[in-house]
Amino acid sequence: MPYLVASELPSEPAGQRFRTLVERGGIARLPGAHNGMAAIQARMAGFEGLYLSGAAMTASMGIPDLGIITVDEVAFFIRQIARASGLPLLVDGDTGYGEALNVMHMVRVFEEAGAGAVHIEDQLLPKKCGHLNDKKLAHAHDMAAKVAAAAKARRHLYVIARTDAAASEGIDGAVERAKLYLEAGADAIFPEALTTAEMFREFARRVPGVPLLANMTEFGRTPFFTASEFEAMGYRMVIWPVSSLRVANKAQEKLYAALARDGGTHAMVDQMQTRAELYKTIGLAGYEALDASIVATITPEGMPQRERSA
Repeated sequence: MPYLVASELPSEPAGQRFRTLVERGGIARLPGAHNGMAAIQARMAGFEGLYLSGAAMTASMGIPDLGIITVDEVAFFIRQIARASGLPLLVDGDTGYGEALNVMHMVRVFEEAGAGAVHIEDQLLPKKCGHLNDKKLAHAHDMAAKVAAAAKARRHLYVIARTDAAASEGIDGAVERAKLYLEAGADAIFPEALTTAEMFREFARRVPGVPLLANMTEFGRTPFFTASEFEAMGYRMVIWPVSSLRVANKAQEKLYAALARDGGTHAMVDQMQTRAELYKTIGLAGYEALDASIVATITPEGMPQRERSA
């Protein structure tokens, strides 16, 4: 049924549902969803939680991931993904959009938009994707203050502290920062851009009993590992942050090239989601059923054939 029906909405706060997902055992698989449609498709594939990547948001807007979008712009994405899927959503909070008060504002806005969790990173602006070079780190105590502010502001939001320190301070620095962030109130730790299985295992050994998040992004510094492999290394969550956007962008690139080349989309029709598939995915029939004034849609079958001249 559509999200307009109150009985179809989750009764627990999103933060509590996210916490339950992490604490129930195994590894929480959180694929990236860059819009409402991607969120629905991920849910239909069987996923129980989602991730909203800053890199995916900014790329979908046609700008780079340098920490230049606003809290309200992120909230727009949160609302559509949470509404469309009903799943607990982990949101990329970049550096918190400022200092302690800004972080507290971010937490309140994200909770009100429907987020279940947020991660904040210990970079300085302009921040970079965690798998790029020459990231500038904030002082560990300044980052801890942001974590403490987030924990104080939240009602139910699950707070994850991300550290990008491994690239410049090594595992020792990343572990020390992680412990400080946990003392400040973080629920979990996200060690970014680890480069080997041994690094993942060592970090987990040195931060025991803490939920850890692994990032399985493509074309980065981390080799390909499966969710089960991360679980065996001691991790409780894994994200695939930009995968959905990468696939969608590649498909769109092929579409526009074919359209420019052929003057039509006929060569791409077999690669498209059909009208019937689209309507089924977004639940059109359920919306129509809620309003008797809307005549039920009859979906055209196939494509009409063009008449050929004699």
